[in-house]
Amino acid sequence: MDKGPCSCSPVTLEENGLAACDSSYTDDELVDAFGDLAALPVEVEERRPTCLRCRRPQKVCLCPFLPQQPLEVSTCLYVVQHPAEESRVLRTVPLLAACLPQGKCNVIVGRRFNEDKHPELAAVCRDDRTLILYPGPKSQNLEELVERQEVATVKHNVIIIDGTWSQAKNMFLKNNLLHLPKQVQLNRTLSSQYVIRTQPSNICLSTLECAAVALSILEKNDEIQEILLRPLKALCSFQLEHGAQIHHSKEHLLRNGMYDKPMPKNKRKIKRMEKLMTDHSICPR
Repeated sequence: MDKGPCSCSPVTLEENGLAACDSSYTDDELVDAFGDLAALPVEVEERRPTCLRCRRPQKVCLCPFLPQQPLEVSTCLYVVQHPAEESRVLRTVPLLAACLPQGKCNVIVGRRFNEDKHPELAAVCRDDRTLILYPGPKSQNLEELVERQEVATVKHNVIIIDGTWSQAKNMFLKNNLLHLPKQVQLNRTLSSQYVIRTQPSNICLSTLECAAVALSILEKNDEIQEILLRPLKALCSFQLEHGAQIHHSKEHLLRNGMYDKPMPKNKRKIKRMEKLMTDHSICPR
């Protein structure tokens, strides 16, 4: 309820060391006094020095685990990143970008994308050489495409959506631009090494892991996957050594009776939970 302008807490100018407006202070003196207050230094929390390459605090720099020189690849990555990922401390995209040449890992932040505001992304989505890495019934197996030489002879672009699984799904469904490229998925059997963050199922991978597998397939070089995963493994090892806990996937928790949260009542969410238990071919969306 609006109490009116006079019912606020009676903090007066006298309590701040200033005379009230009806005192002997002139307007100019009041302006000077408030100016002195405004000039007081503001205490800013000192941030730890950050490594310019891996974007980690210098004390926990992961550069020793990065390749000495950026990996030479013909593929160009476009990471469409949900804004919430920018504030996460343990992100994998900066590590990915640090391993690749400039211009080969482009990060575009946002929730909604259109032709006017994102002309570069729109052009990439309309390019016949572009693939979007997103599992689903319309997705083709990337490895099979390469074996059939459908994408192996061109310099291609790969779009990866970076966010939680629900965020990625929402971004894909609500952006028509992302429906234009050929949709592909990874069918290699690989358990996520990103054990300090919970995944829906055992085969769901982080953005860096998706990029590592995709690049190794497209570039026909399995060493790329090993090199790109090295800093991620080092990151997880460091965190676990300093108190972090292993985050099992929801699938693992459900299968082993370790899921301690209330089961959902929504039928759609229940079906999604059941899918975690039965569908081993793709990450559930």
